[in-house]
Amino acid sequence: MPANGGSNNKNNRQRHGRDIVAIGGSAGALDAMIELVAGLPPDYRGALFFVSHIGANPSQLPELLTRAGPFEALHARHEEPICPGRIYIAPPDRHMVIAGGRVLLSALPREHFTRPAIDPLFRTAALAYGARVVGIVLSGTGSDGAVGLEAIKRSGGIAAVQDPADALFPEMPQTALRTLKVDHVVTAGELGALLVHLLDAALPVSATAAQPASHEMDMDTPIALTCPECGGAVREIPGTGVLAYRCHTGHRFSADELLVHQLDDVERAIMVAIRVLSERTALCRRMIGEAKAAGRSHGVAYWTRLKAEADEQLTVLQTFLTHTAEPGEPPEHEAAAATLGDH
Repeated sequence: MPANGGSNNKNNRQRHGRDIVAIGGSAGALDAMIELVAGLPPDYRGALFFVSHIGANPSQLPELLTRAGPFEALHARHEEPICPGRIYIAPPDRHMVIAGGRVLLSALPREHFTRPAIDPLFRTAALAYGARVVGIVLSGTGSDGAVGLEAIKRSGGIAAVQDPADALFPEMPQTALRTLKVDHVVTAGELGALLVHLLDAALPVSATAAQPASHEMDMDTPIALTCPECGGAVREIPGTGVLAYRCHTGHRFSADELLVHQLDDVERAIMVAIRVLSERTALCRRMIGEAKAAGRSHGVAYWTRLKAEADEQLTVLQTFLTHTAEPGEPPEHEAAAATLGDH
């Protein structure tokens, strides 16, 4: 397989077909990955790249995919050449990206709260191989993969998702479906046949590799948001179907992910406040007893007032926690909140 994915030779494009397959999944994706590999024939000549949200944890995915299908699956090695009929898997705690006909491993900042993440693979595959790329988003939570799949589609590649009804966790495929016009929505059992079909289909004459996105390294106007990973300033990423943000060090998040994390931060802060106020009421109760025993009426009044204030604040915080909407639940006064947000 030639290293240069952006060749302008028509015959080369037709011979290659859609032979660069980038696959990403999170929770519930293991079974789908195994079914995909099991559905490939021994003479399949595409190169497959898998990213699973494993973080820094050990992974047995190479062994499982090797047993499931006709090809050896291995964790990718840095600067390893891309060859047909190979399965490359992102190793723990490293982004897997593609450039110059090679696989590169990166320790750049986490995206969507994870490393490895799916979007870096999708973005760089689109850049390196253009219309030869097939991007597949499998079962998972969050929005990772949607922006990268959009880049693949924009470069002339094929966008596919696991049918949400077939996914154990349908949120990632659903996010991709909301973000762009997906070419194929299939079950896990149909993915192998789809890849064989796409490999044999000639590419369009006008197919070219994607161009670097302006937001990959450059930042735009800052907004009043803080990166939940490093505390740095966060800026909106332009030109994507999913409202997404990036901080100056490279952490990336969708708006939904930021909202969920903000709610987690609020809950943690409230729990700390509840702990401190509970300790304050206990201390005030002790001081009231001491003042009563000593016959200090002014002391009793003072500590009773402080305890009442702490009790009132505790009641407010506990009421807030009880009535806080679950992530994704629309507020009761959404229209009013939107109006206030315009001012």
